[in-house]
Amino acid sequence: MSSTPPAASLRGFLDAHFASPGDLAAAPALAELLRRECAELDASLRRLEAQLGAAAASWLARSAGARSDLRRIRSPGGAVDAEDEGAETVRKVGLPALVREIQRIDTIRLYAEATLQLEALVGNLEDVAFSIVRQASKLNLPSILRKSNEAELKHAKLLNAVNAVRDIERELVRVSTSRPKWTSLIMAVDSRVDKTLAILRPQALTDYRALLAALGWPPSLSSPDTEHDKYSQIPNPLVLMNEENKEKYSESFLALCALQHVQANREVRQCEIAAATPALADSKYFDKTACLDNGLWAIDELVHPVASRMEYHFAKWSEQPEFIFTLVYKITKDFMDGVDDVLQPLIDHARLAGLSAKESWVTGMVKMLVGYLERQIFPALVTSNQDQTTAAKPEVESSWMHLNDLMISFDKRMQILADSGIQKIASLSEGLSRSLSVFSIYNEHPDWLQIWASVELSSAQDKLKSGMEDETSWSCSDSQHDQLGHMENSIKFLLSTREDYKAPPVSEFVVKTALSMIERGCALPNRGMQIHYNRSSSVKFLNDFFLVLRDRCEALQLSNTALEDHSLSKASCAINAARYCENVLREWDEDTAFLDMGPQGSLFTDEISFLVKLGTNYLEQILSAILLEFEDLSWEYVQNIGSWSGQTAVDDQILDEENTGVSLGFIASLDVLTDRTTKLKQYLNSKDFLDLWRSIAEGLDYFIYSSIRWGELNFSDTGVIQLRVDTKALLHIFRPFCSRPEAFLPFLSESLRLLTMKKSDAHYLLEMLTDDTRSNNCLKHQGLHHVNAGQAAKILRSRKFGG
Repeated sequence: MSSTPPAASLRGFLDAHFASPGDLAAAPALAELLRRECAELDASLRRLEAQLGAAAASWLARSAGARSDLRRIRSPGGAVDAEDEGAETVRKVGLPALVREIQRIDTIRLYAEATLQLEALVGNLEDVAFSIVRQASKLNLPSILRKSNEAELKHAKLLNAVNAVRDIERELVRVSTSRPKWTSLIMAVDSRVDKTLAILRPQALTDYRALLAALGWPPSLSSPDTEHDKYSQIPNPLVLMNEENKEKYSESFLALCALQHVQANREVRQCEIAAATPALADSKYFDKTACLDNGLWAIDELVHPVASRMEYHFAKWSEQPEFIFTLVYKITKDFMDGVDDVLQPLIDHARLAGLSAKESWVTGMVKMLVGYLERQIFPALVTSNQDQTTAAKPEVESSWMHLNDLMISFDKRMQILADSGIQKIASLSEGLSRSLSVFSIYNEHPDWLQIWASVELSSAQDKLKSGMEDETSWSCSDSQHDQLGHMENSIKFLLSTREDYKAPPVSEFVVKTALSMIERGCALPNRGMQIHYNRSSSVKFLNDFFLVLRDRCEALQLSNTALEDHSLSKASCAINAARYCENVLREWDEDTAFLDMGPQGSLFTDEISFLVKLGTNYLEQILSAILLEFEDLSWEYVQNIGSWSGQTAVDDQILDEENTGVSLGFIASLDVLTDRTTKLKQYLNSKDFLDLWRSIAEGLDYFIYSSIRWGELNFSDTGVIQLRVDTKALLHIFRPFCSRPEAFLPFLSESLRLLTMKKSDAHYLLEMLTDDTRSNNCLKHQGLHHVNAGQAAKILRSRKFGG
């Protein structure tokens, strides 16, 4: 009697595990594994049968009760007897409960089906992984490039594992979408799949490394000619592969990319679930990042063996890091074309959208360099910085800054390599380049970033200190001073350069130094690091200088001492420096590079406010000092205004302005005021001088007008002429700055207009001012907009007309 041949699935299983007679030795272990799995499956089946039986019994019991209730509800005539007096309650309460119970049972059924489906898929994945691991030990290096059933079978198994993961992911996405509360089931499956992938990935990488070694990767690196910065051309084994080896390599590369792709999709799905599920907010899922963002495994494996050979050369250049950066750049560039020609088509074939072989190669080399700097270079610099003496400080700071200069230059050159031949969208280019930055080393070591910022700050402060000791660095430029009239001066109200602001050279040094620090910080890969670096370096440096400006002004004690030339000069230079720095900071804040670097979108909000307050405070002190000085010198004159009213013309002399000189008591105050305004025009920037002289004029106008005892004095013709001559002399001081300075002495000007009116007009206007309903309109009709009706009446009553 002939035996029935085994099923096809059984034959496939036996072929997978017993490919050669040598595999029979593993039969007992396989049998034990199968027995254990069968026992677990039987136990799981019995549990499910018990759960199903219990659920069915519960359902049947509830169903019988529900049928009984329905019969009572449907009884003819709707009559309710003594046995059915709870029917109404059953209809309102029992039926919804019955519906919920049916839904619960249906959910249990769906949960069981999903569990069984996922159990089968995960079991299939684990079987394939176990088979791959068992087969791994039998492949040796010479057999890798030979055509063999074992290698092809192992490659097929890896692809089967990838497909199994894809099937699991599809089911998990379906479950998480339709049943988002089944997190326990999803996490249990993810845990088993993660454990399996943790076995598969190292095995796949090991096989890939073995293939690379068989192909002759990495090539030997020739020693660099450090004097001429030249290297001999290094052959690229990827380019030299024959067709058969190229096919093997392509299959291995694509399989590894496929495994990484499903892993990346899993991580994206897990992060999305964690973000949408409060129960998983603190879970391990939030620690995952899409692994494709950190480069391709297949290309990273090309970098690792190259790195081990390069580090032999690195060890000789710990004191000359520029050679390390040069060698990494050269090796990256030498293999760039081969990597792009061979691997980019494979990446495209694997449908890894948006990935570039060039970028992945450059990223891998940068990560390798970051790792070496993190292990060997930076720890030594940190130790030196902590142990430094005062004498060694400049050398240590120089080493830090030199290393960061090399990193900045290296980043730019590597980015050019990564971007070569690639058309990038402008809005995305910055984001792509950030993943290539060697400055990502500071992301994991914020204490190192703080040291770098402190070194930059200390170096800048030392340079500033030596520069400020030279007093010529504080001298204000007077190149803008001219005698071409107010029209020429009005052009200079649009200020931009240091010369326009008449700021001292030290302010430009501070601005350029701070900008240099900021530009170096732009190499950092994210906003948070840039903000931290700038607040610890450039912003602190600027604040220190602004405090120096304040201290220089305070030392002058403008409000407590008589004004002197050197006081005006020093105060003006400090104000000009503050205004120039304020303007520069505002321009920086408007630059897109500074957006979102601080609260309200400004990195320098506090600094700008400080400078505005500093400039305003010391301009007010200068204004106050000038007004007080004028008041002291002219006090006697002001008190005597109107004493000329009793004087009369002698020998019929014609009383006019041409024959009348400025009052002797007024000349000294006018001379000092002229000197002050002339010096301020020379020292102070045009914007602040414009505001200052106008404020001086308005202050003098109020002082003189309010000091005249209107209504108590009688201004004769002589008195009016004298007041007009003196006022014109005062206006003459401000005329070089404005064609109509009368507009800034409105009370004196309007008082003179009232005093010089004809007698009849004066009497008529005085009568009109007594009428409250018409007084304001009357004044406006006369062109008087500052004095009110009461003031105008007092002025008119102070006028004494001759016979």
